[in-house]
Amino acid sequence: MSVKLEKIEKNVVALEVSVDAKKFSDAVGRAAKTLAHRVNIPGFRKGKAPRRLVELHVGTEALYNEAIDHLLGSSYAQAVEESGIDPVDRPEVELVQIEDGKDLVYKAKVTVRPEVELGEYKGLNVEKEAVVVDDAAVEAELKRKQEQYAKVVPMETGNVEKGDTVTLDFDGFVDGVAFEGGKGEDHELIIGSGTFIPGFEEQLVGVEIGQEVDVNVQFPAEYHSAELAGKDALFKVKVNGIKRKELTPLDDEFAKDVSEFSTLDELKEDTRKKLLEAEEKRVETAYRNAVVAQAVDNASVEIPEVMFHSQIDFMMRQFEEGLSYQGLNSEQYYRYTNSNEQDMRERYRSQAAETIKTELVIEAIAKAEGISVSDEELDQEIVKLAEKYNQTATSLRDSLLQRDEMKFFRSNLVTEKTVEFLVVNNA
Repeated sequence: MSVKLEKIEKNVVALEVSVDAKKFSDAVGRAAKTLAHRVNIPGFRKGKAPRRLVELHVGTEALYNEAIDHLLGSSYAQAVEESGIDPVDRPEVELVQIEDGKDLVYKAKVTVRPEVELGEYKGLNVEKEAVVVDDAAVEAELKRKQEQYAKVVPMETGNVEKGDTVTLDFDGFVDGVAFEGGKGEDHELIIGSGTFIPGFEEQLVGVEIGQEVDVNVQFPAEYHSAELAGKDALFKVKVNGIKRKELTPLDDEFAKDVSEFSTLDELKEDTRKKLLEAEEKRVETAYRNAVVAQAVDNASVEIPEVMFHSQIDFMMRQFEEGLSYQGLNSEQYYRYTNSNEQDMRERYRSQAAETIKTELVIEAIAKAEGISVSDEELDQEIVKLAEKYNQTATSLRDSLLQRDEMKFFRSNLVTEKTVEFLVVNNA
């Protein structure tokens, strides 16, 4: 077999593949036997008719097509390997020569992984944020914990305040007519949560238990129901009850109740330590991302459209999976948001571009710097991962092989090493 590589345009090549005549003839023979099992030829049992009669019965074109089906996959894979290209799409195949006694010749036009023009990626001098956890941050975290452990107490009398949980009856009207979904009884609402239409919750502040009020609002222009979007509405509301948080004082007793510590000072110190650890991780992650982003920004690459389609398809599947966890599907989401699939795909395009370019640039830097992962390093990482998930290294390795994920696992490790290289060589 021989292969000729022709560059057609940027990121598109054509492989002219010649399969020798004997191999093609053998494939035609196998094709005849295959087709002989599919057709009824008078005087012969299925599978026993000679090639000449099979060809007369099904036609030369059908026979050749069956032979090509046998040859194309393996010959194309070999051609890809020999030419050293990295396809990112299925090939468009055009037959050049197909005739008994001659080589089978075809052209495979395919989009390949684009070349990256690297810019500066070492000595970038990206600065790292200072790690700061001040007293205000500690107090805010203790306040959050105080809110978390607050008791919610029903009020016998009083007026609605921000942060209260109120129980409501309401009826909604647009142009004096009740609308679907605008009625509720004993509905619980946290004032200030932003759950209801803008302006609704604010108008309940100051209302007494048992009081009935009119609440005037306007539905947002982008409201999920087209019939209500942008419309003025009146809600007749009755406040049936109020529940209010009762905060426990921040003292030693509070520390004993919500932690393993005996004093508030100990709880404060532990809170400061945990906030510091979290902030160090955040700063380090932000720093590493900034270094990578700078290296990516300095590079240039023309991304083939097919790579956009593939990445956006993946993102759409993730989006739909996330909706399913919320008990929704994409059709419901599009109806609620007055959008459609094309809108969502377009919304993902810039994020897809960033993801693809980052992957391509990191790959190019790894190649330029000779960064790779040895079999020994691969084994070490498998052992670490197996320990993390309480598995044996053997079972994890077998699982990766069975799911054909070993190449992906190694690629991720190369990415990690390349990012570490960029960080170390930033200054």
